[in-house]
Amino acid sequence: MSDRGLQKSRVGVVVGDKMNKSVSVEVERRVLHPLYKKYIRKRSKFLAHDENNEYKIGDRVRIAETRPLSKRKRWRVREKVT
Repeated sequence: MSDRGLQKSRVGVVVGDKMNKSVSVEVERRVLHPLYKKYIRKRSKFLAHDENNEYKIGDRVRIAETRPLSKRKRWRVREKVT
């Protein structure tokens, strides 16, 4: 473990790759509704840094939190998940 502390990581699907060195990743989580006790899918979209433009739409990737890289980009793609 480094001195910087723990990084949050998420697994999601690449939904956009039109930008240079960036991908848009959609992360889905399931939450229990407090009243109806049914599971609801909640989705969040993150912009993630992709240095070599290697990830394409539909790839399942793991992203990790990092320092701010631009106005909206605070995540880096770590690896492709099979």
